[in-house]
Amino acid sequence: MKLGSVAVAVTDGMPIFEIAVPCEVFGRPRLDLADPWYDFRICAAEPGRTRVAEGFVAATEHDFSDLTRADTVVIPACEDVHLRPPADLVEAVRLAHGRGARILSICSGAFVLAAAGLLDGRRATTHWMHAELLASRYPAVTVDPSVLYIDEGDIMTSAGSAAGLDLCLHVVRCDLGSGVANSVARRVVMPSHRPGGQAQYIESPVPDPGDDGWAKLLDWMLARIAEPLSISVLAKHASLAERTFIRRFQAMTGTTPLRWLLTQRLSLARELLESTELSVERVAEASGLGSPANLRKHLARAAGVSPSDYRRTFRRTSGLFRP
Repeated sequence: MKLGSVAVAVTDGMPIFEIAVPCEVFGRPRLDLADPWYDFRICAAEPGRTRVAEGFVAATEHDFSDLTRADTVVIPACEDVHLRPPADLVEAVRLAHGRGARILSICSGAFVLAAAGLLDGRRATTHWMHAELLASRYPAVTVDPSVLYIDEGDIMTSAGSAAGLDLCLHVVRCDLGSGVANSVARRVVMPSHRPGGQAQYIESPVPDPGDDGWAKLLDWMLARIAEPLSISVLAKHASLAERTFIRRFQAMTGTTPLRWLLTQRLSLARELLESTELSVERVAEASGLGSPANLRKHLARAAGVSPSDYRRTFRRTSGLFRP
């Protein structure tokens, strides 16, 4: 299988953390997990040395013409969201997308994609501190500040800084399967999928239900994911009235209890389809989705394919496919 090339753009003053994220996920060869790995390059306006933030220098022999020929293009955060993105980078991103590249942005890198017109008529996210500015500057973009990342197929955007890791792991999962993505996540010491969205990090007066107690509740829910878990059952376990439970759960996780459960169940169902020989019926039962019809419905909404097609595709790409 050929994964293709991944190009990361660097510009003067760009934050180092957002550059480091795709370098760690895509740029570090992990041939024990998948061979071949990604063909990785850093691209600047001109070959040579580009001074990024905090005194660091990015040295590369690749320029933006190499970026336009990449299969996947990653745009880290802007130096300053109040400045217009570099015109040469905007044009390179537009050209890369026109040639069929998959485009990712991390944090305020979404401003570059928006300036290129790639987000018009699409949902997109960015750091919650910049969401209002992105929406006002580019009204054709539907900005969702509550999520960690948004996958629109050929265009993907992520929220602030660390959410770039979530998105890059999501890409590895799409390309190589959950087994490889989970292994990479363990190596960078983070969960392969973080529940909730960035609403849980927004500075706003929300109830303080006690982080430790809610972490235990989420673990309790995951341990019983195959069981029917209604709001009444969950609220009773949390010793809260149903309305209070729903309100506090959403304040803590950025999503509703039932949506959180559905996300976890779909994640488990995908992993079982990729890594086991269980029938579709057993996968639906083990993941708490109940019936094959329910699994098909939700997987079609999330991934656009049937369970059988999903298994066939992702077991092949992850090296687990058996004819």
